[in-house]
Amino acid sequence: MKSLNYFVLLQTKIWDMSRICDITGKSILRGNRVSHSNRKTKRVFKPNLQKKTFYLEDEDAYVTLKISAKAMRLIDKIGIKEALKQGGWM
Repeated sequence: MKSLNYFVLLQTKIWDMSRICDITGKSILRGNRVSHSNRKTKRVFKPNLQKKTFYLEDEDAYVTLKISAKAMRLIDKIGIKEALKQGGWM
């Protein structure tokens, strides 16, 4: 279980280039680009990550997360508090 102080680490320079969703854990996938002639070259599938700031009423604090589009829909559906619990943050 991670504390809210861990969120501060996510905003430091060390974590700036990570392409991992804080809620769902989605990350980069690697695969092949396939041409019409069936020639294969390496490519990277990147997740659709956005930085969003949420207000936690219980903590009376704002939290900035790097989340995927799927995580945004999940937060709309179940709420930020429950989504953080499922992500292992609370």
